[in-house]
Amino acid sequence: MRIGDAAAAAGTTPRALRLYEERGLLPPAERTPSGQRRYGDADVALVRVIRDLLALGLTIEDLRSRADRLPLLAREPAPACGSAEAAGSGLAPVVDRRIAALDAEIARLTRRRDELARRTRQAP
Repeated sequence: MRIGDAAAAAGTTPRALRLYEERGLLPPAERTPSGQRRYGDADVALVRVIRDLLALGLTIEDLRSRADRLPLLAREPAPACGSAEAAGSGLAPVVDRRIAALDAEIARLTRRRDELARRTRQAP
């Protein structure tokens, strides 16, 4: 399928597919004789996995470090998050670092909220 069809099937845009390819998350697409990108069902499944992981708060750079392992998560049926197969994808250290970063951000925002509330209560 062509880039527009693949993007629509994955719930994204052609621009996103090009970006994922540029950043190494998606292998270079096959090309038609006229040079147009051509994608298969496995590529669409991989894009869905990438989008799901990005929606969970991982970054492109996080995923880039494990791009070679992402196809393991795109297989049908997809492995459960806690399964040995999912753990074998090599994403656990990346996820652990992202969770630690989110925890630190939550703590920082909680302190900011508490300080704002304290100052508001003190206002005349």
